[in-house]
Amino acid sequence: MSETVISHERSQPDLAGDEVEGLAELAEDVIRRARAAGASQAEVSASIETGLSVNVRLGEVETVEHTRDRGFGLTVYFGQRKGSASTADLNPDSLQATIDQACAIARYTEADPAAGLADATRMATEFPDLDLWHPWDIDTAAAIELGLEIEDAGRAHAGISNSDGAGVQAGQGLSVYANSHGFVGCERGTRHALSLALIAGNEDGMQRDYWYDSVRAASDFMGAKALGDKAAERTLARMGARSLSTRQCPVMFVPELARGLIGHLLGAVSGGALYRQASFLLDHVGKQVMPSWLTINERPRLLRGQGSASFDAEGVATGDSALIERGVLARYVLGSYSARKLGLQSTANAGGIHNLIVEPGSMDGATDDFNGLLKRMGTGLLVTELMGQGVSTITGDYSRGASGFWVENGQIAYPVEEITIAANLREMFKGIVAVGTDVDRRSHVLAGSILLDRMTVAGA
Repeated sequence: MSETVISHERSQPDLAGDEVEGLAELAEDVIRRARAAGASQAEVSASIETGLSVNVRLGEVETVEHTRDRGFGLTVYFGQRKGSASTADLNPDSLQATIDQACAIARYTEADPAAGLADATRMATEFPDLDLWHPWDIDTAAAIELGLEIEDAGRAHAGISNSDGAGVQAGQGLSVYANSHGFVGCERGTRHALSLALIAGNEDGMQRDYWYDSVRAASDFMGAKALGDKAAERTLARMGARSLSTRQCPVMFVPELARGLIGHLLGAVSGGALYRQASFLLDHVGKQVMPSWLTINERPRLLRGQGSASFDAEGVATGDSALIERGVLARYVLGSYSARKLGLQSTANAGGIHNLIVEPGSMDGATDDFNGLLKRMGTGLLVTELMGQGVSTITGDYSRGASGFWVENGQIAYPVEEITIAANLREMFKGIVAVGTDVDRRSHVLAGSILLDRMTVAGA
């Protein structure tokens, strides 16, 4: 079967510019009405999202879903007393009820010294085109055909015995944030995804694995056959997995798991954990937390970035900034509320981080791709899947179920499963030996594989 060329036939409603303008005008009107009702400050977050989702399994269509979701949230402040309410109904009566509810809540809550809008002087004033708007006008029939081709490519591999299905998703959305400082920010973005999960084996042993792709523009997708092949190869590679005896050894996380490791860093340096004193990195700004060769930068305005934005969830202008600079924690990750609780300034991270880039490198200055990192490791564990939630942001203790591959002499030797890997995040971060150039670009955290000097590995 020849590979499908990803189509661009119009099938979904395009969220046009007049919808953005209409939503912005509605937000401003609600803010005016909230101020007239006595609020000293007010802010609105509103969004409209549309999408098409198709799932196929074993050559048959399982689900087809068209979505159009709306959200409208209002927060008001009466001094430092806060009230919030939301609705999905934009008719005048529902909006008035939302205003009334938010104001009623605020009148009866206790004052919070940290409550209020972000500083008016921090509002974004420049809104460059970040190349985030690429509607994929694929119709239902074409989406089904594409899903079937992805699944057929995977099932064609000898040893694949079953399928958990292929998925095709096309989505687009617009959002508006406005507040009583006079700020109105509008954004449009698209997100599309392809996926496939397969099963290999028989009653003597079975394995399941998957692959997916996520992009802003459909033209950036990997090919349907390539995705099917990748899912099949990953699934078949797990056959014959065995456990390991307890040992300490180097451990390497593949890129899609490496970004989760960085996510634990973000959790520990985020405002909520810090002002609650629930972080093992409390009071660590300016201190060495990673090797001196390692740098992590936030780049909020990357073109087509998964986390790109010119302003955060409070309207604060974003900008390039280091999080880790030569191993030193340069700053925390703060919105205005957590910043006030800590006596600091917002880092334009209300709502989360924007395109965090873990720069490739190593302790000897060299940069390696995936195979180069395996050779650097020599003998150790390559982790490709994690299970469980055994991570404490308070203590840094880390213990999770895992599976992957045992590596000998820089080559994958055999698959492993039913093991546990354990250490403490303090030592894990300081024990990073290298970060690969094999960057996974399907997330707002852009990292290659991460090699650690050692962890404890235990069999089931």
